[in-house]
Amino acid sequence: MGCGGPKIVEDRVRVVIAEDSVLLREGLTRLLTDRGHDVVAGVGDAEALIKTITDLHGRGELPDVVVADVRMPPTHTDEGVRAAVRLRKAHPGLGVLVLSQYVEERYATELLAGSSRGVGYLLKDRVAEVREFVDAVVRVAQGGTALDPEVVAQLLGRSRKQDVLAGLTPREREVLGLMAEGRTNSAIARQLVVSDGAVEKHVSNIFLKLGLSPSDGDHRRVLAVLTYLNS
Repeated sequence: MGCGGPKIVEDRVRVVIAEDSVLLREGLTRLLTDRGHDVVAGVGDAEALIKTITDLHGRGELPDVVVADVRMPPTHTDEGVRAAVRLRKAHPGLGVLVLSQYVEERYATELLAGSSRGVGYLLKDRVAEVREFVDAVVRVAQGGTALDPEVVAQLLGRSRKQDVLAGLTPREREVLGLMAEGRTNSAIARQLVVSDGAVEKHVSNIFLKLGLSPSDGDHRRVLAVLTYLNS
């Protein structure tokens, strides 16, 4: 392959970026396009994001994922996450990955309170870890989950929620945190330096203790975190 063009990848996804900082928006666009993904639009506020997605949907060209800043004009408070929640309700198949300067538990909880498919919440500092950021965008676009480790740490560490996880062992809590970051069993095994079978046993115990039955299907990994958040 020549070095003059973007890399072509098998898991190529179509992305809309909503970020009021032109410099960051262009940087995100470059990160994704250089790795073979399509950035079909870039906008600077929530209203433009809603209009863009509505227009693309009307043409039958809905993107795979939206990457949006939590805070955007005009008030720079919660316009981005409000738009994200609205878009998830209107288009259940649309992945949404929000970026935030800080861990804001209320916004993370609100975003995670709906469907468990195709959702992510990352701190902006994580963008500097290019491979992890791009992997997160692809994972969310494909219906998975991507939660920043700092977000997970704060959400799982709130004292008023400890009773929900009281039945988990320290190792199971650690595994749950890594699950919530969107890691596979194999990735968790590598992180903890244990066998895949050991991780599978921990995961099964977590599901059992949180009352998540096999009928919940593939979403049990996310529901394990949502059970905690919504209790």
